[in-house]
Amino acid sequence: MNRPLSLTLPFNPGLDAVAVSEIAGALEKCGARISVDSLNWPSEFPYRPLTVVTAAHSGTAIYLEFLVRCNYLRAENYCDNAHVSEDSCVEFFVAPRKDAKEEYFSIGINCIGTVRATHHRADGSARLLGTDELTKLRRYASVGTKPFREVEGSFIWSVSVVVPLSLLGLEYNGDSLQMWGNFNKCAAKTSQPHYLSWAPIKSEAPDFHRPESFAEITLE
Repeated sequence: MNRPLSLTLPFNPGLDAVAVSEIAGALEKCGARISVDSLNWPSEFPYRPLTVVTAAHSGTAIYLEFLVRCNYLRAENYCDNAHVSEDSCVEFFVAPRKDAKEEYFSIGINCIGTVRATHHRADGSARLLGTDELTKLRRYASVGTKPFREVEGSFIWSVSVVVPLSLLGLEYNGDSLQMWGNFNKCAAKTSQPHYLSWAPIKSEAPDFHRPESFAEITLE
């Protein structure tokens, strides 16, 4: 698909006053929208559920709204830092420093708002974010927060997440901030497993941890 592989997040300081449950409506008016539709491993994983991300920033946080339409819905992981990628899941990978793609954060959130967040360091080591850090990631899930086994049907669901810039080690002073990142959609243990991304990924098997494939993201 022909499209520019870059994203500019509009600046809207009023977002900080919006309740997390109302973020979707606020971003509808001020956010930038992209599709997560790169089918990187089509032979083995051909399913492509509709996935759209709408994003903006307030100067203190990045605001994201993921909207998904799919045939199977699964949410068995209900404790933060569990393996949410097994469920109906969306992800935001971001390298805050423009000059160092290898140091990045991976933030995955399933359809009931359970989150798994990891800080990946340039030396190859990684650590899961602690409870105090995870509580700073405000989230809202349209289907609620109770876990459930896989169900089949036609579903439209969304999750909103607020990522504080301070959690990423960033401070916004009015000048544009440039970073690298990707948005992903996965569901490893559903009846239609899939692995989609915004920026295309080149690897033999599904692997979102490819910072060399990250695209440019700019905070306006």
